[in-house]
Amino acid sequence: SWWTNVEMGPPDPILGVSEAFKRDTNPKKMNLGVGAYRDDQGKPYILPTVKKAELAIQGLDKEYLGITGLPAFTNAAAELAFGSGSSVLSAKRNVTVQGISGTGSLRIGANFLDKFFTSNKSIWLPTPSWGNHVPIFKHAGLDVQWYRYYKPSTCGFDAEGAMEDLNKIPENSIVLFHACAHNPTGVDPKLENWKEMSQICKNRNLLPYFDMAYQGFASGDINKDAAAMRFFVEEGHNILLAQSFAKNMGLYGSERAGAFTVVCADQEEAARVESQIKILIRPMYSNPPCNGARIASTVLTTPELREQWLVEVKGMADRIISMRQQLVDNLKKDGSSKDWGHIVDQIGMFCYTGLTPDQVSNLTNNFSVYLTKDGRISVAGVSSGNVQYLAHAMHQVTK
Repeated sequence: SWWTNVEMGPPDPILGVSEAFKRDTNPKKMNLGVGAYRDDQGKPYILPTVKKAELAIQGLDKEYLGITGLPAFTNAAAELAFGSGSSVLSAKRNVTVQGISGTGSLRIGANFLDKFFTSNKSIWLPTPSWGNHVPIFKHAGLDVQWYRYYKPSTCGFDAEGAMEDLNKIPENSIVLFHACAHNPTGVDPKLENWKEMSQICKNRNLLPYFDMAYQGFASGDINKDAAAMRFFVEEGHNILLAQSFAKNMGLYGSERAGAFTVVCADQEEAARVESQIKILIRPMYSNPPCNGARIASTVLTTPELREQWLVEVKGMADRIISMRQQLVDNLKKDGSSKDWGHIVDQIGMFCYTGLTPDQVSNLTNNFSVYLTKDGRISVAGVSSGNVQYLAHAMHQVTK
């Protein structure tokens, strides 16, 4: 055979959790591994505004989009990210192209960096970071390095370690930041931390690359969730940005919509950058799919739909915030004397519980609660119907 040298690859850690969950016959089983929103009945949730937008675009043709995607979508995505009054948009110095959700958008940026960021091929990620970040950047030819971020002893942000490491990063390097709702920890820096990191990036001439997968979905406020990224732009950083509409619009499957942006020095530079991004995209997938972009742009540009969407995305965020508090309350009610405050201090879909690998195994084997070995849970999988059971199980394995 041609392929006798191909080794069996390791299983995906998240998909492995889901497969084990499916085989479990316990009626109380819980899957807290998957990163997709669920309603309080544990069911996939289609936003009402998305349903209305789908009706509005029925009957449209299926012709190819341009290489950079649907202009109505890329314009709306950029405005959502930077704000309607952004000087970047008014000066037309942003290049925003449509990508295949967050992963595809990050990969466009990775390939662009590999070809045109000639100063340094290293990109520095927070420890830990989303599992897909490493292969995305490595496969594009970049060297992945790490800076301290999460502090296990406090289940919070390691401000001292992060600043010390960022100050040692070689000049002219790339630094990846999670704009909000850090995945997998749910730990975000405070504003004063962001200000310090911005100054360090200035001092060391570092290029900030923001991954913003949860705008609106984290706190329920689209402006609050974009505040760190916008602060960097206001401070004069010409950032890179990847956006995803999977979480905040529930466009997980066939309508995967995302955007990649380069903030440039001026309109002339933007024109040159856009021309090269087109050349990069063409052999990758030629042009992006239209349906998700049409749905997202319809929601964002139709005033009544946009207002309704803001209510819906806040509702999703509020449910997750409520589940965090209910989990802590039930842990206390069940008799746990441990400090679980980090569960409510963290934000977004994911929570680093602080559970050890042995405790995770105990939780799975004895209570049919499935999560990743690092103790990360998807809070979206917790509901008013199972939060008491989860709290009891967590108390039992942490006594």
